[in-house]
Amino acid sequence: MANSNLQQLRLQSSNFDFLGLLKKNNDREWFNANKDAFQKEHEQIEDFADALLQELNTHDVIETPSGKKSLYRIYRDTRFSKDKTPYKTHWSGSFRRASKQRRGGYHFHLETGNNYIAGGFFGPSTADLKLIREDISFDSKPLRTILNSESFVSAFGTLKGEQLKTTPKGFDANDEAIDLLRYKQFLLIRKFSDAEVLDESFLEKAGETFKNMRPFFDYMSEVLTTDINGL
Repeated sequence: MANSNLQQLRLQSSNFDFLGLLKKNNDREWFNANKDAFQKEHEQIEDFADALLQELNTHDVIETPSGKKSLYRIYRDTRFSKDKTPYKTHWSGSFRRASKQRRGGYHFHLETGNNYIAGGFFGPSTADLKLIREDISFDSKPLRTILNSESFVSAFGTLKGEQLKTTPKGFDANDEAIDLLRYKQFLLIRKFSDAEVLDESFLEKAGETFKNMRPFFDYMSEVLTTDINGL
C-alpha cells in the first residue's frame, strides 16, 4: 500500500459488524460459510497494522516485520478453558521492539465497546521484577516523574497492572515507594470509544499513544539492561 494511502487509512464499521455476527454465530460451520467475509475484514486490519507499524518506526525500532505478522490468530485455544467457542471476537496484535536493549512491547485491541492501545510488561520474569523493584526502592523519583508527567497522565491516567496485596518479599512495608513496589505487571493502557476508533484520526492518535510510552520504556530498559557497573 502506498504511503499516501496509509496516512488516510481508517477502520471501517464493517470490521466491527463482522465481529458482532461472529459473536452471535461462534461455531465452525458459520465461520467456514463466511470465510470470504472474514478474509476481507482481516485484510483491512492487516492494512491498519501495517500503517501502525510505519508510525511506530518513525520513533522506535521495531522487530516485527509487518502488520500481518503482528496480528494474533482469530482461533481460540480452548484446551484449558471452560469457554469452548472456537473464535475470538476481537482484532488484536502486538509489536516487538528490536534488540535486547529495548524492553517493553506495544499492543492494540479492537472490539466493540472495548478498544484500547496498550504497552508495557505483562509478565516480567522473577529476575526482571527484582531489578525493577530494587531500582524503585533505591530511588522512586525517576519513575514517579514519568508517571506524573502531563503526557503520561493525559494518555494513560495511571500505571495499570496486577498488584500484590501484601509487601513483596525482601522489601520493607514502610518503604515510601511501597505503592509502586507492589506491582507485578507494569501496563500502560489507553481506551477508545467505538466512534474514536472509526474516526479518521485514530491511526494518528494510536501512534501518538505509543510514542507517549517511550519515556517509561526508556526508564525500564535502562533498569533492565544496565549491569552493576553501570554498563
